[in-house]
Amino acid sequence: MHIPPDLMVSVSGVRGRVGDGLTPEVVARFAAAFGAYLRETTGEARPLVVLGRDSRPTGPMLLQAVKAGLQSVGCDVIDAGLIPTPTTLFAIRHHRAAGGIVVTASHNPVEWNALKFASRVGMFLDAEEAPAMRAFVADREIRRARWHELGTVTVDAHAVDRHLAAVLRIPYLDLDGLRKRRFRVVLDCVRGAGGVILPRLLEALGCDVVGLNLEPDGRFPRAPEPVAENLGELETAVRAAGADVGFATDPDADRLSLVSDAGRAIGEDFTLALAAQLVLQHRPGPVVTNLSTSRVLEDVANAAGVALLRAPVGEINVARAMERAGAVIGGEGNGGVILPDVHLTRDAAVAVALVLQLLLERARPLSALVAEHTPYTIVKDKLPRDAGSLEDAYATLERELGAPLSDRQDGLRLDWPEERRWLHLRASGTEPILRIIAEAPSPEAARELVERARQALGAAPSA
Repeated sequence: MHIPPDLMVSVSGVRGRVGDGLTPEVVARFAAAFGAYLRETTGEARPLVVLGRDSRPTGPMLLQAVKAGLQSVGCDVIDAGLIPTPTTLFAIRHHRAAGGIVVTASHNPVEWNALKFASRVGMFLDAEEAPAMRAFVADREIRRARWHELGTVTVDAHAVDRHLAAVLRIPYLDLDGLRKRRFRVVLDCVRGAGGVILPRLLEALGCDVVGLNLEPDGRFPRAPEPVAENLGELETAVRAAGADVGFATDPDADRLSLVSDAGRAIGEDFTLALAAQLVLQHRPGPVVTNLSTSRVLEDVANAAGVALLRAPVGEINVARAMERAGAVIGGEGNGGVILPDVHLTRDAAVAVALVLQLLLERARPLSALVAEHTPYTIVKDKLPRDAGSLEDAYATLERELGAPLSDRQDGLRLDWPEERRWLHLRASGTEPILRIIAEAPSPEAARELVERARQALGAAPSA
């Protein structure tokens, strides 16, 4: 099969605009390839595969194509329906399945959709597994099942119930205390899959909930990525309700952003930092995040006297590093919290529970907790990627910027720990560009660091 050029193929899966590259035919081929890969790697004649999808209007159509592709190679399918991505990954382990597929384009606009492939441990495919699976898409022959070998389809109507129960079993939660405190919460699920679990979770935690965009019909009323500039409606609602906190998710509910009691979006990096602060009060241990996450998490780890380890960008890279380190918590600065007590994947429901428990234990408003931390500013920029050597670019930055610490795990990260600033340059996995991210205690210092990098690489000053 020829992969259409307008599809984006990455470690975790394939995504594109539906009808313009991403079609049922393409989806069925990728699903069949995944099934063939599972048959070969597991040695099972009829691998069991769990399916879930977010709320996008194209999801039901593409899910049917996924089922057909899997059945055509003899895989048995468990259809868990419209559920969050972390719920699907949790269900894989519950069913002891060989793997899973999530039909979701995460924070992309509504015209996009995607397939994300997961292994039997409820984690996305890693850099070794994904190429082996993709070989069945373009290069290797797929053996189809005969009429009497076709896979079956069953429905799992209780995936959300089990996931919710696991979150409520988090050992750091004081359920009686939370229910007695009765936090007032505004919840914005962007009409995504979070609407099928987060209202139930907040009810179980005794919260008084004001709901925004809870109907999971995929008609996103705002830009779906839960970054500060997209949360104006939530900020207004928090102020109007006199709420303790506002929660915002992306369409597949693996990321969570916060709005404080002052009605201000505080930036998605604080989600992981506050969740880690809570966990480390109960169970000190290593923390893992990626190379582009804010120093605020490093400050939390330092205050607790524990190690902060950094991994390449990407959920699976962080999760694998957490496994190796025996981390007690980890995640990414985009609002993705990973708690091994539940599972090794980003989970907005987990993040909600941990943030509320922190508010209960500290007995201070969220705005006051945020004010305790050193303020930082992150500046993001990009450069066109030319045909030159990336290694040459990295060496140039190391020489010209003279940072005391350098990390080459994922592009180049330069760190000035005494000055509390850093810069990360890496090639985008989805666009022909180089991403530059810098952080410092002031906007001016962060911007200066980006401009110094651009100058060292011979690029014009940014607009």
